[in-house]
Amino acid sequence: MINDWIAGLLRSFGAVDWIVVLVTSIVSVVALLGFVVLSVLFATWIERKLIGRFQIRYGPNRAGKFGLLQPVADAIKVMGKEAITPFDVDKLVFWAAPIVAFLPGMLTWAVVPFAPGAALADLDTGILFVMAIGALGVVPVFMAGWASNNKYSLLGAMRAVAQTVSYEIPLVLSLVGLILFANSLRLSDLVAFQHSSGWFLFLQPLAFVCFFIAASAELNRTPTDIMEGESEIVGGYHTEYSGFKFSLFYVAEYTHLFAVSALVTTLFLGGWGIVSGLEFVPGVVWFILFVVKVNLVFCVFVWTRATLPRLRVDQLMDFAWKFLIPLTLINIGVAAVEVFLALPGVLVFLVNVVLAGILIAGWTQVLGKISGLPPHLGPAQPRAAVPHAAR
Repeated sequence: MINDWIAGLLRSFGAVDWIVVLVTSIVSVVALLGFVVLSVLFATWIERKLIGRFQIRYGPNRAGKFGLLQPVADAIKVMGKEAITPFDVDKLVFWAAPIVAFLPGMLTWAVVPFAPGAALADLDTGILFVMAIGALGVVPVFMAGWASNNKYSLLGAMRAVAQTVSYEIPLVLSLVGLILFANSLRLSDLVAFQHSSGWFLFLQPLAFVCFFIAASAELNRTPTDIMEGESEIVGGYHTEYSGFKFSLFYVAEYTHLFAVSALVTTLFLGGWGIVSGLEFVPGVVWFILFVVKVNLVFCVFVWTRATLPRLRVDQLMDFAWKFLIPLTLINIGVAAVEVFLALPGVLVFLVNVVLAGILIAGWTQVLGKISGLPPHLGPAQPRAAVPHAAR
């Protein structure tokens, strides 16, 4: 890859090892930062375009061809806005929160394989690293809510803590089945297993559904964006932020979203490849395929945002503890049995697809009966005809 070429060039000029490591590391970080920033700019454009189509309107169409320069125009506008700091805030924490919010999304990209051998850090414990970094995403949210000296901000931050802690459990449990099948925590090993045995989207469909829903809650995406809840608590944890500091929260959200889309691609869609036996294909082709997959997953996140209404706080928490966690535990037990019996991939696919359908439909019915909604919250009843004289 590019780093190997740069390292070889530096060694040909007699550079010592520490200089080679330093230069290649700087090049890798700058390249990754540039890729993420460009991806975020494109993501904001494609989301506004897609939601515009869902709502039967055009979306951005003034700045540049097809509105492609709209993200640049927005960035220039936000740079000129005044960044107001309210009185009586904890200034150090208040200013640090937007910067800290940007870091977890960037660090996640460090272990994601873009192409064969193209990962900044191919860690033996890659999944544990990703889960640990992802859990840190709630820290800047709580910092912002606590430091703002605003009750709405603090309430939004406390919502964020409760939501993130709750959905972190099914998020992690949904990946245990993948680890059992691949017998590794390394992301590149999970990708290699999918190339030889089939994508985990088909081998672990229930895990995919649970992971996708839990990841949406972790990302604060509609229909699980109760951290902001502008109809209830103004703007949540970033109520007091404006100008460039607010834009950092905005960019951090899309950075996390794109990182999670890359994780979904890596864990469930075969990563950068399709099947084994195509090692002769140039790495740049696999990189382009990986980016296409990531953007398709991102579009699915946009689809859910444009389609589903926001859940209430109690509904969101109940969904994690009463629905997702039991399903992920059952999925772990079934995956352990399948791995122990060494079942063929086709049989695993058939069993898990049928099981996922039965569990999702059946558990939904069970929860519906347990909840016992009163009649006035059930389906709308037809109104009785009112005589004209009584109107």
